[in-house]
Amino acid sequence: MGTDSTTNEVEVENNAPISSWPNPAAKRYGSRIIVSSCFPKFGYLQSCRADELIQCQLTTYPGQAVVDPIALNWGAPDPVVRGPVLVSRSGETLKKRNAIGAHGGSYSVYNALAIAAGDLPPDFRPDFENTQPTFNFTQQVAWGDVDKIVSMDPFGHDIVRHFKNHITAGLDVRPTIAITRATMRVAEIAEAVQKGTLPIDGNIVVDDSGDVRVTKVAVEPVWYLPGVAARFGIDEGALRRALFEHMGGSYPELITRPDLKVFLPPIGGLTCYIFGPPERVSDPNVSLALRVHDECNGSDVFQSDICTCRPYLAFGIQEAIKEAQNGGSGVVIYFRKEGRALGEVVKYLVYNSRKRGGDTADKYFQRTENIAGVRDMRFQALMPDILHWLGISKIDRMMSMSNMKYDAIVGSGIPIYERVPIPDDMIPPDSRVEIDAKINAGYFTLGKQATTEELKNVKGRGWESWEDAVH
Repeated sequence: MGTDSTTNEVEVENNAPISSWPNPAAKRYGSRIIVSSCFPKFGYLQSCRADELIQCQLTTYPGQAVVDPIALNWGAPDPVVRGPVLVSRSGETLKKRNAIGAHGGSYSVYNALAIAAGDLPPDFRPDFENTQPTFNFTQQVAWGDVDKIVSMDPFGHDIVRHFKNHITAGLDVRPTIAITRATMRVAEIAEAVQKGTLPIDGNIVVDDSGDVRVTKVAVEPVWYLPGVAARFGIDEGALRRALFEHMGGSYPELITRPDLKVFLPPIGGLTCYIFGPPERVSDPNVSLALRVHDECNGSDVFQSDICTCRPYLAFGIQEAIKEAQNGGSGVVIYFRKEGRALGEVVKYLVYNSRKRGGDTADKYFQRTENIAGVRDMRFQALMPDILHWLGISKIDRMMSMSNMKYDAIVGSGIPIYERVPIPDDMIPPDSRVEIDAKINAGYFTLGKQATTEELKNVKGRGWESWEDAVH
């Protein structure tokens, strides 16, 4: 094993065990280390030969020979001038990268695992034949506004058309938005059809089973770091350092490459469900109903009754369908922000604390703050970007009680004319703790706002009859 002091590269001896490899940080070998890799052979790491050694680039710096990024002019209205987002580290793209991170959001980890396992070639390139959008959204002014859209790529839905020359030249350009159409079936919608409260029109609600036609838009996060920092009122350098240090030291180019302004974070994205003709969404002459919903797996999928998430989601879908049937447009946007973006583990710990400590509305937020340090990390400042991308200029009916969502949307320049709270008869009894605490904290309501003293008497279901652990 030896070190080249002129290149800061470390050579690993033929068949040297992993335990004998140097630690670049501890021994100060610099930003690069030559390690054994069998990705080209799809073999095992320990069995590689010296002739299979490749460089592992830990980070890069502006001005290096390996750095020649394609121009990325965020906010340019012409996609050709704006340029493609390039993050791949394979082939010719490595030198031309103009962004930090990896495609796939939170699924980028599985992509790396597939490569490590030998199931996916590291230089794989997708075949985009017949993947084009099922609807061509009209380009909106916001697509070329450096301030209006900072958390998604406005041109990420049609990369083959916009960046064909780069793809032909061998660069790894990937879409970050996909647009398709589908038929969906939701139990509450089917029930409403059977009761006759939601009519079968043959176009949106297509049959008596409650099947509904919908256009779907999936979006992966693409952050323009100066714009994200501005939304939160912080310095870009502070944002970069926090992302680097508090994500385990991942993505060192957040620190070493201040010239790279775009970051694809390893988080969940969003899905937009459009009911009725998609072109109506941006038409200011038709009425628009909207539900912005943050993920809650326990309620949305498995119908836990400790919160109002599933009922409110179903109500939002039904109202969106009705609006579309009346000649308007209905939109439901689903964000992957499980447990107020605190995660499901934290959420379940909070549930335990609530149920074992006396589940009353006056202590609702305190239980979360005791465990997570904050009551909510969804940070709705980035949420309106998808509305601007769709061309939504006003919202006639907003199915939401959240003051955070309302303030973010209105603050971004989109007026909301009517706020529609969840109907009382859709609120599960055990979720009164949640909803009453939120109303007291500022959520919109047409009814009574309980006082702090009254919240003490709002109690959730206890575990007295089936607690199975002694504490």
